[in-house]
Amino acid sequence: MLSASNIDLYYGASQALQSVSLDAKQATVSCILGRNGVGKSSLMQAITGRHPIKEGTVTWQGKDITRTSAADRARQGIAYVPQGRQIFSQLTVKENLQTGFACLPRSQRKIDDEIFDLFPVLHKMLHRRGGDLSGGQQQQLSIARALITQPKLLILDEPTEGIQPSIIKDIHNVINILRNRGEMAIILVEQYFEFARDLGDTYAVMDRGVVTLSGNISDMDEKEVRSFLTV
Repeated sequence: MLSASNIDLYYGASQALQSVSLDAKQATVSCILGRNGVGKSSLMQAITGRHPIKEGTVTWQGKDITRTSAADRARQGIAYVPQGRQIFSQLTVKENLQTGFACLPRSQRKIDDEIFDLFPVLHKMLHRRGGDLSGGQQQQLSIARALITQPKLLILDEPTEGIQPSIIKDIHNVINILRNRGEMAIILVEQYFEFARDLGDTYAVMDRGVVTLSGNISDMDEKEVRSFLTV
């Protein structure tokens, strides 16, 4: 569904990505692994159109979207759950979910019951402010908000960061459900090795702005991959 090819990305004079390529296929979880600061989030910025790239191409469902705006990519079905959640703390849970309507035609602007099947806790907290939720609940809200947009590609940037184990398990189950439905591609950016290994179909390990290892999870050399995750 998505192919990023030979991406170069800069912040001023500093190069963050060097000839990075990534494919994401329908009904699969593509895992991006690596330490902090190696370019994982920069790659997501390139894919979602939030930061311009110097070289390379991004293709979505056979169409070149390299110069397409972030808003248009969202309308075409690319949803992003950013690192750190970035919910609206002063808005209620319901209002946070409704911000996802911006990508949808008016006839489709509704919160499906399926959202609350996946995240029952949010139904109980619809009228609470986002800032009053725990970190794990905010992460669930951030994922739910992305699902409101009815995406074909869901990008999750470090969804386990700072989250309690019980909610990590809930998020694991939700990702499994979404993948097994076969309707979307999922890109999972993670440092939590076991979480990514247990969910992923393919993996790419980044270091210093390049992809150093990649392949199918079933063929992964765990010891070698872990060597790129430890400090």
